[in-house]
Amino acid sequence: MSKFLKVVLTTALLATAGFASAQSTAYPGVGRPATVKEVAAWDIDVRPDFKGLPAGSGSVAQGQDLWEAKCAHCHGVFGESNEVFSPLVGGTTKDDIKTGNVANLKRSDFPGRTTMMKVATVSTLWDYINRAMPWTAPKSLKPDEVYAVTAYMLSLADVVPENYVLSDKNIAEVQKRMPNRHGMTTKHAMWPGKEFNGTPKPDTANVACMKDCIPETHVASMLPDYARNAHGNLADQNRFVGQQHGANTTMPENKSAAAGVTATPAFAKPAAKVADPALALLAKHNCTACHAQNTKVVGPSFSDIAKKHAGKADYLTSKIKAGGVGVWGPIPMPVQNAPDGDIKIMANWLAAGAAK
Repeated sequence: MSKFLKVVLTTALLATAGFASAQSTAYPGVGRPATVKEVAAWDIDVRPDFKGLPAGSGSVAQGQDLWEAKCAHCHGVFGESNEVFSPLVGGTTKDDIKTGNVANLKRSDFPGRTTMMKVATVSTLWDYINRAMPWTAPKSLKPDEVYAVTAYMLSLADVVPENYVLSDKNIAEVQKRMPNRHGMTTKHAMWPGKEFNGTPKPDTANVACMKDCIPETHVASMLPDYARNAHGNLADQNRFVGQQHGANTTMPENKSAAAGVTATPAFAKPAAKVADPALALLAKHNCTACHAQNTKVVGPSFSDIAKKHAGKADYLTSKIKAGGVGVWGPIPMPVQNAPDGDIKIMANWLAAGAAK
């Protein structure tokens, strides 16, 4: 055997051995076991018994500063805003903190349900803020910042005092003051609990009887002749892609083919317009979470901004960088941490008319 063939054979055997060792033992030939690092990167959930909670702390005062910079533009300065999302705070009382049940949840005339009225565990607040907030940059908060924001939210609901410092050491004590801590039930048989004595009876235990079944129903649709051409000949309205082709609605159903009528051929698809680089940057930096092209979402539309500040690229650059409140209403815009070059491209696009 030549030296070259020996080298190739040895390399192939080593590669095969390495591939085999990477395979899952439970499912041969499919994937491989996740590494400790990979599991740790995904394993960020915090349970109601606080397993998974990282060490750290944050004060109410720190949380207020973070809230005003990163949260208030959607939730209001005091968590009570109903402009973008449902209010987070309100509807709970000091009596609820004592009893662990929110009385207003039983009132049919109460105007709304806030997060603090419904949530039973403080771990749920911490976990959700950690995973999903702020809306424009989820998972960007450090553990200490999550503690601080959670502390501020709890202080707004009088669960903790204004000088409180929330940490992994005292969060279990805070749980004992959650207004709706007794409001969650496990009596739905979705998982075993103490009330089931280990013998849950979920509603998924039913068995299909397969007797006295009704005949299979055939569902169909049709257009009556008087309505077939109500919106013009569908054959002339063919899409450029896909399998759906318009029928010739100038003729009664099932008579088009017999009459030898063929659909009008589709015109060639026009060349795609090259998108402005600013559009990709607006999506990349989550600007589209609060702004749309022609309609108000959380903030004003891009077209309205362009009309109001036409030609003011430098002004728009500074506003995007610094954020602010009051120009378009009470909801503040957070500071934008995008690179200066990206911000300049977006500002120039707005100043030039925000053409799509």
